[in-house]
Amino acid sequence: MNKKNKTLRNILVVLIPLLLAGILCLVTYLSRHIPMNPPGTIGNSAGNINNGGLFCQQEGTVYFSNPYDGGSLYAMNADESNIRRLNTLKVSNILAGGNFLYFFQKGAAGTTSDSGFGQLPGIISFMRCKPDGSGGESLTRNTVTAGQLVDNYLYLMTIADTGYAFIKIKIDGSDNQLLAEYQINPACAANGLIYYNGTRNDHYLYTLNTANDSSSVIWQGNLWNPVLEGDFVYYMDVANNYRLCRYSLSQNVIQVLTEDRVDCFNLGSGYIYYQKNGSAPQLICMRTDGTDPRVIAEGNYTNINMTSQFVYFQLFGEEDTMYHSYIGSSTCEAFSAAEAAVPSP
Repeated sequence: MNKKNKTLRNILVVLIPLLLAGILCLVTYLSRHIPMNPPGTIGNSAGNINNGGLFCQQEGTVYFSNPYDGGSLYAMNADESNIRRLNTLKVSNILAGGNFLYFFQKGAAGTTSDSGFGQLPGIISFMRCKPDGSGGESLTRNTVTAGQLVDNYLYLMTIADTGYAFIKIKIDGSDNQLLAEYQINPACAANGLIYYNGTRNDHYLYTLNTANDSSSVIWQGNLWNPVLEGDFVYYMDVANNYRLCRYSLSQNVIQVLTEDRVDCFNLGSGYIYYQKNGSAPQLICMRTDGTDPRVIAEGNYTNINMTSQFVYFQLFGEEDTMYHSYIGSSTCEAFSAAEAAVPSP
């Protein structure tokens, strides 16, 4: 072997391991790197989050908590086709944004071991995972009562050992900040602002500017669970037996939509669904201006969630069932396709 070839061989002996090490480092980095979300990303609708966040639609895919499988995480098309289990964690407050799902989980829902995370009985956490339900990582072990994704931060209302803690966490798990030690519901978000009602000295309408986390009063109303759609803020009127109203931000005008006492509500696609409280409780649908009310079901229903095509709800006290109805229709039935999609033991 001449001197030139020997020198080349020595160089390759050194460079090849370095190159392989560099490739390994790059692959490891890419596998762990969390890409940031597109500007304007919002994790779920305010109405869904206020009703447990059991359904969440991202483009044509709906992610949901399947009560027929112990609350396990499922996915389907918006028309309810191709229903499949993603993992067996009992999930709620589902959010979707960019390349990931986020949700609050209370451990393995069933007796199977295909959760993708192993068996987690009794363990609670707010998690991030891939859209196929795999690759889960815990972001906080506090109990989350309501959470929203705004751009690249999760805003979470939590209960810790010391009491309430309203925090924000970057989607890669970094930059965990305490914003308040009282209740702030972050469900309603739009255009970089979180709209929420006061919970201490008043029930005014506030905004939290997510660019600098500063709060401002924008209306001295007396409201609960605000939901923004266009120019209107829909809310439960605390001072008047929790009737449903809407407030025009541009015109400073209140419109009463129903005098019924409302337990919960959701809205989308031009319709409002709400649970009427009283001696004869009913689930009622009406248009967003309060016209064309009709009874969907007799009884006391809760967890009203909506997608682009359907509204879903549960009979109070029966969390192992789910009903659904085409948005705008006057009939409902059991969501039997979700039950049929549960894999055999």
